[in-house]
Amino acid sequence: MVELDELERYCSRFLEASSFDDYCPNGLQVDAGVGQIRRLISGVTASQALIEAAVDRRGDLLLVHHGFFWRGEPSPLTGVKGRRIRTLMQQGIGLMAYHLPLDAHPGLGNNYQLAQHLGFPGGRPLEQGDGLIWWAESESPQSPVALAERITAALGREPLHIAGGLDKIRRIGWCTGAAQGQIAQAAAAGLEAFISGEISEPTVHLARELGIHYFAAGHHATERYGVGALGQHLAERFGLEHEFVDIPNPV
Repeated sequence: MVELDELERYCSRFLEASSFDDYCPNGLQVDAGVGQIRRLISGVTASQALIEAAVDRRGDLLLVHHGFFWRGEPSPLTGVKGRRIRTLMQQGIGLMAYHLPLDAHPGLGNNYQLAQHLGFPGGRPLEQGDGLIWWAESESPQSPVALAERITAALGREPLHIAGGLDKIRRIGWCTGAAQGQIAQAAAAGLEAFISGEISEPTVHLARELGIHYFAAGHHATERYGVGALGQHLAERFGLEHEFVDIPNPV
């Protein structure tokens, strides 16, 4: 058991949350009045389905990657957002969310965890940029088809592949989630393939014109490992009960 304030302070220091200019607030987003945390539920997105799963599992705190209060979204707590927050408050479940800090963390973050699942143990952030693009160099060149098969086997989801480069790939980069806009930076760094979660219409043309293979492996599929790893770390450090709940999402 741990005090909620202590848990948030630890997470924010551990993830260096204050160093990120993020699209949402990182840390405690909903305080439902439970001061002590015994049971922690983690999941990717604070959807109604995940919130109800936390209720069913008698969680005290819900830890997510995608929380609420995104930059530019309407402020009123009405409709879907109002219903979600009302359920949390009525059931006494707090909500804590970490977005970019959880993507970037070198030990538990989404990019690190994706590297482990894809079998890239030497993965590391690019020296250029904000540290959100990671890369690794394969011991031996592989075909785009082989890389697609590796992604499918690791994530249980076949990626959308846009062919834009060489027949053999050695230098592979990735950034989880909606990172398709960073393909130009990946190509400028000399990477021969780039993996992220989502794809946009311009991504197809950029991959072809920049000469880099692009793999859209799924936003949810690439980001379902970091928050569970963080939850387990917190459980071990503070003696909490923890359960990761995966709400299926094909995107």
